[in-house]
Amino acid sequence: MCKGAGLQFPGTSHQTKTKGGHLYIELLPAELRQKLPSLYSQGNERPPGHPCQILTPDSNWTWYVTEGSAEGDDFIFFGFVIGFEKEWGYFSLSELTAARGPMGLEIERDLYFEPGPFEVVMVRECR
Repeated sequence: MCKGAGLQFPGTSHQTKTKGGHLYIELLPAELRQKLPSLYSQGNERPPGHPCQILTPDSNWTWYVTEGSAEGDDFIFFGFVIGFEKEWGYFSLSELTAARGPMGLEIERDLYFEPGPFEVVMVRECR
């Protein structure tokens, strides 16, 4: 967990926020939301690039986000998920923020993730 209010992270002007007296990192800050292609905008162009990686720090689940759009009060993502299986699929911000890993840790965004084409990301991340 991050310590120190106002902490900044590489490649972003985003700062930490507090929730219940604890610092946390937003899964989808405004600047990332603006960069993310909207759902269905890339058509059948697979494999697309991955601008964001979300993971469980106490488990082996990882979400490589490729697209996303607001739907009602939620935000729906599309991307490649590595969990029980390796597959493309949809997942929501509300699901990710509500979920906890086996040790009770919140899901978090990898602040040091380097975006890139699918093949490059998979070779680098799945060694």
